[in-house]
Parts: sequence; structure tokens; C-alpha cells
Amino acid sequence: MAAAADTAHHVVNMLPFKIALIGMLGIGAQWLAWRLQRPAIVLMAIAGLIFGPLLGWILGFNIWAPLDNFLQMFHLDPVHDFGDVYRPMIGIAVAIILFEGGMTLRFKDLGNSAHAVGRMVFFAAPIAWGLGTWAAHYIAGLPWDIAAMVGGLFVVTGPTVIMPLLRQAHLKTRPANILKWEGIVNDPVGALFAVGGYEFIRFTQEGANMGLAIGKLIFVAVLGGVVGVISGYGLAGAFRKGYIPEYLKAPVVLAWVLAIYVLANLLAPETGLLAVTALGMTMANTKFASMVEMRRFKETIAIMLVSGVFVILTATLTPDVLKDFFSFKILGFVLVMMVFVRPIAVMISTLWSGISWRESLLISFIAPRGIVAVAVAGLFAAELQAIGRPEGEMFVPLAFALVFATVLFAGFAIGPLSKALGLSSKHGDGVLIVGANPWSLGLAKALKDMGIGVLVADTNWRRLRGARLEGFATFYGEVLSENADYRLDHSAFNHLIAATPNDAYNALVCVEFAPELGRHRVFQVAGQDKDDKDSDTIAFTSRGRTLSSRGRSFDAFTRDWWSGWRFKTTNVSEEYPIANLMEERGEDVDLMLVKKESGLEFVQPGQGSKIDKGAVLTFGPVKDRADK
Repeated sequence: MAAAADTAHHVVNMLPFKIALIGMLGIGAQWLAWRLQRPAIVLMAIAGLIFGPLLGWILGFNIWAPLDNFLQMFHLDPVHDFGDVYRPMIGIAVAIILFEGGMTLRFKDLGNSAHAVGRMVFFAAPIAWGLGTWAAHYIAGLPWDIAAMVGGLFVVTGPTVIMPLLRQAHLKTRPANILKWEGIVNDPVGALFAVGGYEFIRFTQEGANMGLAIGKLIFVAVLGGVVGVISGYGLAGAFRKGYIPEYLKAPVVLAWVLAIYVLANLLAPETGLLAVTALGMTMANTKFASMVEMRRFKETIAIMLVSGVFVILTATLTPDVLKDFFSFKILGFVLVMMVFVRPIAVMISTLWSGISWRESLLISFIAPRGIVAVAVAGLFAAELQAIGRPEGEMFVPLAFALVFATVLFAGFAIGPLSKALGLSSKHGDGVLIVGANPWSLGLAKALKDMGIGVLVADTNWRRLRGARLEGFATFYGEVLSENADYRLDHSAFNHLIAATPNDAYNALVCVEFAPELGRHRVFQVAGQDKDDKDSDTIAFTSRGRTLSSRGRSFDAFTRDWWSGWRFKTTNVSEEYPIANLMEERGEDVDLMLVKKESGLEFVQPGQGSKIDKGAVLTFGPVKDRADK
């Protein structure tokens, strides 16, 4: 008895350390993925495997007692560590993750991709569900009811995995938007398919006949949706009427999600996931103040939960389960899902849709599954075993194997495949200008006249008015927010110019986009003129490259613009070298960039004399009307 009490006391004492370890591993993997530009989901899984089953395997050898005691501190065994709270803890985390997914789905943001995305949701998803069910039954050997859960869940494509892939591949706009919005919409849809499958199994386990089980399932689905929609409109109304102060809005949202999840489960077991997904979608499409703050808060919470849940679920894998990864059943199921189920579903759903066969082929093979697939699989694997269905144990290895295979394949294949199909944007195609002002709009017009695509971004709608009147593509919002990952067309630009009056903000924008575009493609106006001796400047390593050959500040560019300076494009060649151009326009002229057949080359301070050929964009004084 005393030994058991000591063991329990030891577990309690170690639990805070294990929670901190999970947090450090998850967020550390996210940070390392950002630094290495690799899918975070793979690094989180590796962390969970190392500190879970691998460390447990090492401890099994009983090498040396002091060393074993030390390693035991870092060994993660979530089911044992958390005990009875393990299942409800995962359930709450999945509920918040699904709410966050619902919050990203704003129907008005679908734009021109709505028709294609609708086909992917209403046609491709059910087809993939049916074919996936067939594969799970005949290849993985699962009973039909659990196979239906597996097939329904794996129609998802994770947006948190797809976004970085799209930025790296620089796909053309239409296939990029289809992949992006399919992931956003299907993420909650696949989870709801799995919820429906579980509810059907639970009803039949309780002895209900087929008709009664289907009736209960429909009732539960309607009830969960109604609870979510009503609670979403109610909370949004409370925000609009000022019943909740600003500083409490974000915490109230989190508490409200937890309350609705628990309430829906009390009304009808396991309807909480459906209710919170509907709650998130309702709030995303309801206008109320502080929506941006809500998104930032829930993004922070979701990142922490995604990191922790994925490490926890990976750590629960046992050596026996890991051996199953290489079994014929799982490998065959994964292969069929990737080369048979997904392509057939996409090809059928995109017939006569206006989408080219090249786009359909690319979309068919780029379908990485993400955190929702693993999180929901982990949740329902435990739930199925709790109601007497041990076959549910297969859910977790199937999910992990499919996630690993699809993420790794998409990561390596999207670049070469998009280029082979002619669906990748060419380097130098476009420029994102952050900051709308008279000088930057003049630069945008000059770039457009050179045949270079331009996208102007600003947080002020009124400042974007000039850009809209000129016919430029615009982005209204904060380019540093995660919301920009979904709404900003990253395929439209390969270079960035930060041209706002705030030097620190310009530097922050450049640092944020440097890993995506490359540090040699992010530029900002100088914080001060070269002859300014003030030493309080941002370090070179923490800012973008300096724009223009003379490296003048935003104030200098603006002053010269209002003095009558303008942009002009001149072709430089052996017959008309750069020296002639400088002589014609004057020594004070700024050389901005050169357009060559190989792409754009921005001129750095002191490099103007090295230009040999190409279309050179300059900014300088206007000597006669013909130069304007």
C-alpha cells in the first residue's frame, strides 16, 4: 500500500514537469520548422517518438539505475501520466482546434474559387469518403462501421501543412486557391464525417436498429449545428451591444467554446465537436468589432494546443503499433489512398468545371493530411475502445502513416510537379508593396508599365483608394497576421518592398517574409539618409535589403516626389551603357531595379555602375514633359 502511495505521489510530482516538457517539445518543433522551412508536423512527430516510444524502449534495457531514473523524467507516457483526464483533455483540445478551423472559414473570402471549392467539398469529399471506406475495409481489414469513420476523417487536407507548401512552390493563383480553400473547408468537414460515424457506431452498440440509429444520428447532427449557430450569433450580438468589455472578449470566447462543447455533450453525447465547429463558422461570418483580436488570440491558443496534442498522440504510440506502420495492411491502405482514392475523387468532381486537366492532376496528388486527422483519430481511438470496439486501436497508426506519407510526398513533389505541369509562377513575376502612399503608388504604376505584376497592401482602406483606382491588386489588412496566410495571394509575388514611414515595421515585414521569398528578395526603404549620422538604427541582420542605389529614406523619397521627381524606364545595352543614362538623368537619380530575361534585379547602394543591360527603372528629376 505504501509503495503504491509513493508511486502515485511521484506521478503527481512529475506531472507539472511532463506538461512543461510537452510544451517545450511542441513549440520547439514549431520554431525549428520555421527556421528550417520544413513541415512542423513532421518535427513534432519526431519529438514525440523520441521522448515517447523510443525512450521507453531504451528504458526497457535497465542499463544503469541512476541513468534510468534520470531518463524516466523525460519519458512521455501520456495515458499513464495523465490517467483519467487523458481522454477529456484530448477532447477539449480537439474542440478548440476545430473551433479555430471554423473561424478561418469566411465564405466571402472564397472569391472566384467558390465554384471549384464547392465541387471539392460536395462531390470530391463524399466520393473520397466512399472509396476510403472501401479501402479501409478490404485493405486495412476494418469492420464496415469503423471503416466508414476512417474513410470520412481522411477526406481532410490540413491547411496548416498546405500553406507553407504553397508559399514554397509559388503556384499559379487558381490551383493555389483551390488547394488552400479545400483544406480550410474540408478540415472541419472530415472531422464531422468521423463524428457522424462514431455516433452511428455508438447508437448501434446501444442496441438501436438501423433506422433508429440513422434517425438519432440526424437528430444529433441537427442539434449540434443549431446549438453552435445560436451560441455563435448570441456571442457576436453580445459583443456588438457592448455587453462585454474589450479586454475580456478573447477570454470570453475561449470560455464560451468550452461551455458550448460541454453543454452540447450533455444534451447528446459527442455532439460537442459539431457544435463548436458550427460556432466558429458562425462567428467567422458574423460582423462584429474585435474580430482581428479574436483571431490572434485563438491562433495563439490553437498553436499551443496543436503542438501539445501532436506530441502527446505521437508519444502514445507503442513499439507494437510502430511495427504495424510497415505492415502490408497499413502500407497498402496508404498507397491506395494516395494513388487511387484521391485522384479518382478529384478527377470525377472536376469534370466540366472549367479546371484544366493539369490543375486536376496537381490537386489530385497534393493532399497532405494534418493535425486534425491525427487529433480526431487519437480521440476516437480511445472512445471506440471505451465502448468495447478494440478495432479502433488501428485508427492511430493509420492516421500517422497517412499523415507522414502525404506530407513528405507533397513536400518533395509539389515543386517539380507544378513546374512539369506549367502551374508554377515564374521568378520575378510580381512584387508585393507594403504601404500605400503617393510615392509607392508611383512605383507600382511604373512596375505595372514594365509588365511586372504588382500587389499593394495596407492596413488603411482609405490609403488603398488610389491603388484601387489604378486597377492594382490590393490586400486590405495586416500582412504579418496569420489571417494573411489565408487571404493574401502568396503566388502573386516573388519580391517584397516595405515602403511605410515606420522603419521598424518595414524591418519586421522583411524579416517575416525573408524565409519564404529569400533574403535577397525582400527590400525596404532606408530608415535614414546616408548622410544622417544618427547611430540609433536597426541592425543589418534584422532588416531587409536597402532599396535603390542611393539608399535614401522614406522622407527623402516623399520629399522628392512632391518636388516633381518621377519614375522612368530606360533600356540599357552595349550601345547605350549605364553611364549614358546617368549623364542624361543626372547624378542625383536613383536606380531602383533592372528587368532582365532572367527576372528582376534590385539595385543596391554602390552597384549602379555594374548594370550592363536590361530595362532600368530610375527615380529622378523630370527635365521635360516627355519624361513624365
